[in-house]
Amino acid sequence: MTVDPKLYAILDLGYVSEENALKVTQDLLAGGADLLQLRAKGHDLATIRCIAESLIPLCRKANVPFILNDHPELAAQLDADGVHIGQDDGPLHHARNLVGPGKIIGRSTHSLDQARAALAEGFDYIGFGPLFPTPTKLGRPGIGLHDIAQMERDVGSKIPAFCIGGIKRTNLPQVLAAGARRIVIVSDLLTAENPRSATQETLRSLNTLP
Repeated sequence: MTVDPKLYAILDLGYVSEENALKVTQDLLAGGADLLQLRAKGHDLATIRCIAESLIPLCRKANVPFILNDHPELAAQLDADGVHIGQDDGPLHHARNLVGPGKIIGRSTHSLDQARAALAEGFDYIGFGPLFPTPTKLGRPGIGLHDIAQMERDVGSKIPAFCIGGIKRTNLPQVLAAGARRIVIVSDLLTAENPRSATQETLRSLNTLP
């Protein structure tokens, strides 16, 4: 992970076809993404393995950590740089035992209490959200922007904390104004006419932060 990662990109197979995964990942990396996660909800492990094996060399060449969403065992087999797990995916020590030392492990958090708990447990980074309702988290309401500044003081000042969920280039200014320093954008980058340019545009906005 870079010293001060700001933009976390997710290659979500709910938005990108398997055939286009390589090209879109190249665009995200060329645009300046600091981390790249493969998220493949509903896909079988053989498919996930095949796609991950094609993406990892791209990330290594770009010196960008490759994170697998869920599946710590597969992450270990692939020698991925890390794994991202949700609130219902067990404790940190279980994932750590599977992926081994030195790997990045992140946790999804949906409240200040969960963010603080992830920090206390020892996670390497958190996702904080969803800020807005999003198709990738159907049925989960947005948590809003009001806790971002406090989360940054309590957690984001100690480990990378990426705001996530329904963030687009159009609402990014209000997210940053609420105190966010690091973000995840999914659909707005993946469905952009030019994902590379969209990623660069997003990064320019983040780089204006003090």
